[in-house]
Amino acid sequence: MRTLIRICLLLLVAGSWSAAASTGLPVKPGSSTADHGKFAELQKDFASGPEVTRACLACHTEAAKQLQQTTHWKWEFNQPQTGQLLGKKHEPNVFCGSLKSNYPRCTSCHIGYGWEDKDFDFTAEQNVDCLACHDTTATYLKTEAGAGHPAYEDVLVNGEYKIENKRPVKKVDLGMVARNVGPTSRQNCGSCHFFGGGGDGVKHGDLDSSLINPDRALDVHMDAGGLNFSCATCHTSDEHSVAGSRYAMEAKDTHGIDIPGSSHGGRASCESCHGDKPHDFGVNNKLNDHTGKVACQTCHIPEFARGGVPTKMYWDWSQAGTKMKRDENGELVLNAKGKPVLYFEYDDNGWMTYANHKGEFRNAVNVPPVYRWFDGQVEYTMLDDEIDPEKRVSVNKVKGSHDDPDSRIWPFKRMTGKQPYDKQTSRLLATNVFGPDGDDALWTNFNWVKALMVGQADAVATGAAPDPFSGKHGFVDNEMFWPITHMVAPKEQALQCDSCHARDGRLAELKGFYMPGRDSSVWVDRLGTWAIWAALAGVLVHLLGRIIFGRKRS
Repeated sequence: MRTLIRICLLLLVAGSWSAAASTGLPVKPGSSTADHGKFAELQKDFASGPEVTRACLACHTEAAKQLQQTTHWKWEFNQPQTGQLLGKKHEPNVFCGSLKSNYPRCTSCHIGYGWEDKDFDFTAEQNVDCLACHDTTATYLKTEAGAGHPAYEDVLVNGEYKIENKRPVKKVDLGMVARNVGPTSRQNCGSCHFFGGGGDGVKHGDLDSSLINPDRALDVHMDAGGLNFSCATCHTSDEHSVAGSRYAMEAKDTHGIDIPGSSHGGRASCESCHGDKPHDFGVNNKLNDHTGKVACQTCHIPEFARGGVPTKMYWDWSQAGTKMKRDENGELVLNAKGKPVLYFEYDDNGWMTYANHKGEFRNAVNVPPVYRWFDGQVEYTMLDDEIDPEKRVSVNKVKGSHDDPDSRIWPFKRMTGKQPYDKQTSRLLATNVFGPDGDDALWTNFNWVKALMVGQADAVATGAAPDPFSGKHGFVDNEMFWPITHMVAPKEQALQCDSCHARDGRLAELKGFYMPGRDSSVWVDRLGTWAIWAALAGVLVHLLGRIIFGRKRS
């Protein structure tokens, strides 16, 4: 009966979106009850994204108002447990550091148009980008430094189309895209979430372009030839607010299987489809006994970055600018603006290991996660928090413990590296890495002092930091944790018992509790073995004595 219920639920969920929309490939006409190609408002060419939005709002009158209340739009989230104001708008990270002063570059992934500085108008409805999520043509591309705008003209480099996010930057036919909108797809969501942090697969580890059209071995749910889930299949939405957030995660879902009409409407957890007893009953039902303390992802995502796209595991900003391209005479090579040209190094796999504007990298594929007790709460080190430069800074700290009934063992990507801090205030710094003129941008001028002055000034102006840059900086070791929830492997590839229940198993780092097979004592095991052999020998001696003396009495 339980298996039958699961099958029915999965069919219900999978059937709620068209198969074509889930692949990230163009959606066939007729997948919606409305044919936008027949709407009079859309039968024209559009000069800009905001112009398209105004046409959309003529019918979808409440859409922009709804979206403007979401974390996706605001890029901020008030964490009720910790009291921290989080979101990309505020928190630092171990990748490009901070949004501060880098708006046009960072907001290329904002679901809006024109966020160019700290004074962006979040209330202007025409600034909402409808096409980013609802394009079905796979032709809509927001440019990498366009403050959220799509390509209004072709971008050529040496006569060839510039490539961004693995796609050529061609002028977007906004009218054609608007007439072909539909449900969201993996292509839509992945345009930002696959390429966050500076490139394909860089940030999360379990999200990259290989998930646009994956097979079963990469992800059993998004398998394009199988269940073919889109992101929205699990990350359901209500009034444009999408379920599932790394700022307030549900580390242990006790609601069980999601039933339409229940008080718990989200499906962004394994239990919402599989329940809290997902395994078929076996000897002692031991697998189901684990679900109270071990997250499903821990066993069923044995490795991340499995689709062939490497993820960044180390980023050392202190090495930025230490190597430059020089000619045969040792002279610095400059571009037409008199700035040093970009210089790169690659390993044998063709993966970038150094860029003079970003520093040194280490990349990897098929990476086993690290494991932590996790209760869903994450505390961030903000720009106004003091740090100890002699210790590694955890830019985000995963909360949870064995003794907490709401905690489970979860898998994470642990990203490490080095980032700048102020030697006088002992706080992390915001860096101006991007700028159209380049005079104060690290990526073009390679001057740390200027870049930190500008970045930190914007952080102070927006209230994110209390003090401007003192003029003295250093680099501190850092780490940041990213929960692993995608790239769910087929059950036959799940971790086996001895993956964890072993002295050097995957959970060797987790302390504070006893685990059979991991925490056994060699001498206790030997004494136990000797006791067993001694008992067996005693039984054999007793049996032999009974036989011998029994014969004598006879």
